[in-house]
Amino acid sequence: MASPLLARKGRHRQRYDHENYRLVAGCIPYKLKEGTGDLFDRLEVLMISTPNRNDFVFPKGGWENDETIYEAACREVLEEAGVKGIINTRSLGEWVFRSKSSEMNCSPTGACKGQVFALEVTEVLDSWAEQSSHTRRWVPVMNAYSLCRYDWMREALDSFLDLLSGQKITVTADVTAAAATNQDLTPPQEITSTDISTMCMIQLPTSTERAIALC
Repeated sequence: MASPLLARKGRHRQRYDHENYRLVAGCIPYKLKEGTGDLFDRLEVLMISTPNRNDFVFPKGGWENDETIYEAACREVLEEAGVKGIINTRSLGEWVFRSKSSEMNCSPTGACKGQVFALEVTEVLDSWAEQSSHTRRWVPVMNAYSLCRYDWMREALDSFLDLLSGQKITVTADVTAAAATNQDLTPPQEITSTDISTMCMIQLPTSTERAIALC
């Protein structure tokens, strides 16, 4: 794995699926503030800025062929936001990201396909690889909806709250994602991966959700 202070560059290891979508992985990093109160009052998520924009996004980036999707998600959150933590490998959903500004940015078909995961932050670094491009901001989870750049991010937040609360929660007003089939995965357990032990721990899922959205 690359040094935590050096971001990977280029796409020579980039994964594509059989439809030629560029595969990406990302995280919703979160923490619970100390004190009393319900989950939503204490829950904060970490969002990052991007150059020349006033809104915020969640860390995500390309999934490469020498890593698992969970390793890719942990690497991206480390490079872009400078945090480490425990990743829950129950997918919050799968979306197709279509670029409005440049159709060919993501792949020959003009789109990326990505999954997003919840990551409980356990360490915040003072410096990180892409610090010059991304500032980071802790946001109360209910305020994060108004800062999200794309609808798929608000849908991911809905799934994130479902996961943490153990019940179905819908905050997003306009759902643009079409639900697809669920698939059973390994029962939950927590393990430490030797390949990514410097970045995060992994918590395995019971199921994954899949959806398609435009951004």
